[in-house]
Amino acid sequence: MKTRHFLFGCALTAALSVSGMMKAQAEIKEGPVEYKAGDVVCEGWQAYDTEKEGKRPAVLVIHQWTGVSDYEKMRARMLAELGYNVLVADIYGKGVRPQKPDAAKEAGKYKQDRALYRERISAALDVLFKDPRTDDTRVAAMGYCFGGTGALEAARSGAALKGVVSFHGNLNTPTPDDAKNIKGQVLVLHGADDPVVPPAEVEGFEKEMKGHSVKYWFVSYPGAVHSFTQKGAGNDNSKGSAYNADADEKSWKEMKDFLEKILK
Repeated sequence: MKTRHFLFGCALTAALSVSGMMKAQAEIKEGPVEYKAGDVVCEGWQAYDTEKEGKRPAVLVIHQWTGVSDYEKMRARMLAELGYNVLVADIYGKGVRPQKPDAAKEAGKYKQDRALYRERISAALDVLFKDPRTDDTRVAAMGYCFGGTGALEAARSGAALKGVVSFHGNLNTPTPDDAKNIKGQVLVLHGADDPVVPPAEVEGFEKEMKGHSVKYWFVSYPGAVHSFTQKGAGNDNSKGSAYNADADEKSWKEMKDFLEKILK
């Protein structure tokens, strides 16, 4: 009888555990958020844990060059599961979701006009800061590729951010002296063999950060090229962009630890 009791207890515990996991997954609420950046209507994506009460730290996610996609929504969900109020910014505007080769052209507009890029980021940050779930003293920004560049520009703009994270983003800027405006800390997660971000660009970035006494961390992953967090990039490093599972896993952990530290 004792054995039967034990087995029943195990089965009940397992059932409750599965039920708990299903409930935990259902706690994340996510959906589109429409807002305006000047005269442009934008459609971002928000995710947060409905079971978490009160205000919480928040993270702005800036999309890669194809605009708000399932990839950013996935990352937003992962961040929401960590307890953050998350908004994916829409830099391009509602309905503008370019694919190759148009994505490069669309992203180029903002890389060439950093003031416009910053304006679009600022509009999204305004939405996030004013959200009733956000503790506006604990906000960070992060992004991938094009979005990683944007996260750094947000910091240089003087936005009230505790920190920013760039995953395989370009590091250069036409206004390096704006680093004097950076209020928080900076984490750069970089592929050591990334041909899109050559050593000279890395050197220039580090000089910029050190020249303005910015507290920053630069983590480089050996054998990783551009887009190392993107499974859709394939696994052929010779193409310059490729997924690297090890770098993806390690960079996510670096980001988690960084956010926990600056937003605690």
